[in-house]
Amino acid sequence: MKKSLVALALGGLAIGMTEFTMMGVLEDFAKDMNISIPKAGNFISMYAMGVMVGAPTLIMATSKFSPKKVLMFFMLLFAIFNTLFVISPSYTTLIIARFLSGLPHGAFFGVGSVVASQLATKGKEAQAIAFMFMGLTVANLVGVPLGTWLGQVLSWRYTFAIIASLGLITMLAIQFWVPDVKNSNEGSLVKQLSFFRKWQAWMLIVMISIGTAGLFAWISYISPLMTEVAKLSKETVPIIMILVGLGMCFGNLIGGKVADSLSPNKATIISFASMSIVLLIVYFTSEIKTMAYVMSFFTGLVAFTIGSPIQVMLINNGKGSETLAAAAGQASFNIGNALGAFLGGIPIALGYGFNSQLWVGVGMALIGALIAFIFLKLQPEK
Repeated sequence: MKKSLVALALGGLAIGMTEFTMMGVLEDFAKDMNISIPKAGNFISMYAMGVMVGAPTLIMATSKFSPKKVLMFFMLLFAIFNTLFVISPSYTTLIIARFLSGLPHGAFFGVGSVVASQLATKGKEAQAIAFMFMGLTVANLVGVPLGTWLGQVLSWRYTFAIIASLGLITMLAIQFWVPDVKNSNEGSLVKQLSFFRKWQAWMLIVMISIGTAGLFAWISYISPLMTEVAKLSKETVPIIMILVGLGMCFGNLIGGKVADSLSPNKATIISFASMSIVLLIVYFTSEIKTMAYVMSFFTGLVAFTIGSPIQVMLINNGKGSETLAAAAGQASFNIGNALGAFLGGIPIALGYGFNSQLWVGVGMALIGALIAFIFLKLQPEK
């Protein structure tokens, strides 16, 4: 595998850890800050809001610069903002820092997706993008469980200090391993923004925002789901996160291959529909300890089949503004993050239990599948 893609995957590892570790340490974070779990869930939503704001604004602000230098700049911002999160003393400063740490996320993956597709062998663009996203899955397989364990044993602040240092390591890897590639943003800012004048753009944004909320309604509250519903000990949560990450690794690879061999749109329909089915199974088996382990793996697998297909759909429908289109996808993904965490927290706050959010996830994933199906009918793939 090309070292350039490894460098991009390393960035995915760092970003994946800062996004998903909060789910693993949610109970410890809430206890440390003396707040409720639903209120702690606001930090998940605030990060997602940072991604939504940062993805388009940072892409447009850096559109005239070399993609390699832009990627390095994004990881520098990532390291600085996560360091601020580590040293922030109060709830207010923490939530501001959490918002800031989300700013480079979508922009990095937006630029990185286009760079990965340019570096890929022809006909294997989705698999190259999937390799970059492999960093996210490795984060969930190794980084998040270790970060969760470290947060339980010492403090969540140590975990995020390590995450900040990964940002600097990624910056160096990009410097030495990623070649200078053509800047695809040769047009004016007006031409770039023309992507948002297409009906396809807004339909894809709505599809991703709603459909991926199914994943986040589940994973945002996975810690209390395991400890309060399945009655597993707190110490088993890192193991659960390892199983989720292992499933995501397989799912990410499967999603890339299906998108290349079948079609990105059809792969997206299959992924969202499968997610709704899996979440139903999780709900009805949530009190069975053995199934908690089994379904953590399979839910992670199904959830991450969606990554590369939707990125390819965005790039294919964003000719002339591919980077902005890919970044918009990441912003949309994190709208799903915010929606899943927020809407999933409502039935929990109303006292319906720590598995009630799964019904929210089922509904959102089904809507995502329906929109993807309508998109296919309106614009058949060639």
